[in-house]
This record gives sequence, structure tokens and C-alpha cells, in this order.
Amino acid sequence: MSDSASQHNSAIEQRISELAQQSRVLESYMNDITSRQVAVSRLLDEARTASTTIQGITSESDSETLMPIGVGLYLKTIVPPVKKIVVNLGSGVSVEKSREDALNFVEARIKEYEVALRQFEAQRQEIAMHMEQLQEQVNQMLGSAQRSNVQ
Repeated sequence: MSDSASQHNSAIEQRISELAQQSRVLESYMNDITSRQVAVSRLLDEARTASTTIQGITSESDSETLMPIGVGLYLKTIVPPVKKIVVNLGSGVSVEKSREDALNFVEARIKEYEVALRQFEAQRQEIAMHMEQLQEQVNQMLGSAQRSNVQ
């Protein structure tokens, strides 16, 4: 193999190594986005459950429900008429809100979570596309290196 072919192969190996590093960084970023997406999905499920619960409770009469106490155990309990719901605003601050205001608060959170999920999915698609481009570059370089070794 000539000296110039050796230098060419060395340059290709270095570039492939750089592309592999970029791919690892993108993969790490993809995993982070996926973790965030899963967390927001759980929050969305919880918010939808809260919305359904608020819509199902009445301010007129008692209602029977199951109260979770942990590890899959529930207590049958009676919920008195509900006119106010305590809403956690964050930073240790909670306020009482009417059923309607609490429902509006939850519905606003649901919309925020749905927007976040769409953004995460768009980011995931963009990262996946970039990773595919990196893989194509690596494949082209490997093909080029093989052709130059054959000659």
C-alpha cells in the first residue's frame, strides 16, 4: 500500500471515529428525550385521571369511592359533597379552588403536557434523522476505503 493510500485510510479512520462519537452523543440525547417523554406521559395520564375524577364527583350528595392506601390496597370510603378542591401550585403553595376552576387548571396542564409530548417527538425524529445521516456517511467512507484498498 502506498504512503498516500495509508494517509487516506488514516484520515478516513479518524473521520469515522469522529462520526461515531457524534452518534454516541446523539444516542445519549435521544435517551434523555425518551426519558423525559415517558415522565410527561405519566403526568398526562395522571392529569387525565384527575380531570375524570373531578368531573365525576358531585357537589350535591355523598359519593362512594375507593381510596388507594398503597401496594394495590384500597379502602371503600364516602366522599362528602365537594365544592372546593385544594390545588398545589408548586413551591409549597396550595390554594382552594372551585370544582370548575380546578378542572380548568387540570385541563390547562393536560394541554401543556400534550404540547410537550409533540415537541419531544419532533426532537426524537430530528435526532433519528441525524443519526441515520451519520450512519450513511460512515457507510460511504467504509465503502470508499474498501475500494481504495482493492486498487
